[in-house]
Amino acid sequence: MKNSSKPISPVPATAAHRGDASSVGQNLRGLVKTMRMKQWIKNVFVLAPLVFDGKLFEPDMLLRALTAVLCFCLASSSVYLLNDLVDIEKDRQHPRKRLRPLPNGQLNPRLAMVSSILFAIAGVAILTTIHLWAGLLVAAYLVLNIAYSFFLKNLVIIDVMMIALFFELRLLTGVVVVDVQNFSPWLYVCTTLLFLFIGFGKRRHEIALLEESAANHRASLEHYNLPFLDQMIGIVTTSALLAYTLYSFEAQTALARDGQMLLTVPFVLYGLFRYLYLIHVRKLGGAPEEMLLQDRPLALSVLLFGISVVAVIYFR
Repeated sequence: MKNSSKPISPVPATAAHRGDASSVGQNLRGLVKTMRMKQWIKNVFVLAPLVFDGKLFEPDMLLRALTAVLCFCLASSSVYLLNDLVDIEKDRQHPRKRLRPLPNGQLNPRLAMVSSILFAIAGVAILTTIHLWAGLLVAAYLVLNIAYSFFLKNLVIIDVMMIALFFELRLLTGVVVVDVQNFSPWLYVCTTLLFLFIGFGKRRHEIALLEESAANHRASLEHYNLPFLDQMIGIVTTSALLAYTLYSFEAQTALARDGQMLLTVPFVLYGLFRYLYLIHVRKLGGAPEEMLLQDRPLALSVLLFGISVVAVIYFR
């Protein structure tokens, strides 16, 4: 007869569950890894309104915008912790995600939960002291991410649209924090299409990587297939390039003159084409931030785009 007093653990017994010094060290390393600091690069979109509104070199506005970036870093890490807690069992079936600290037992789920709550509170509280509406936008980002983690991520197409919405909330926070005067509505269209492009690219990578077991990892993947995703990627790619080109004709809203913003279009065109190459030829797309950091041509195109935008707006 089995001993019924033996404790049952939801994850393999590791040093992360013992009370020694190695347990503390492993938990801290696991926590830092689960915070996914590499993905903080996504929060740079908070700075876009600052740049396009001509306020990049105003110290007070720059400080406000950087504080907003920091708050979104805390909020996004809170979300990553929550997502990994919710998906802990499904991630164990994923060839890469099963190595994450929560699925492999390196990080204690209780520590992950407490940290997620603290990061969320800190992000909202700090930004609220700067601007009430900015703080509310971060709070909305967190609430919507909770809904996404438990429900919305399982709805086909809606799951990708939510990814785009999360990026738009970053953009709107930047707009509110620096009180923009010259931010063109066209940029909302451009960024939404860009984020849809990235989102459908992520789904394509998951389908290609997991194949028949894709639905076991994410319910919405059951309703996707490669031909459909390729068609959606083609639509949003064309639309994004067209929208940005049309925006460049109204670049006076971004303080550029005489069609000079058109000079930035080639970098956008190359960046989109390079991303498509990485998706279809190199079979990447699951982690856009890693692609940006590891693929030099893509990183260079983004860097040159940023330099050209600053040059056109600030050095007329």
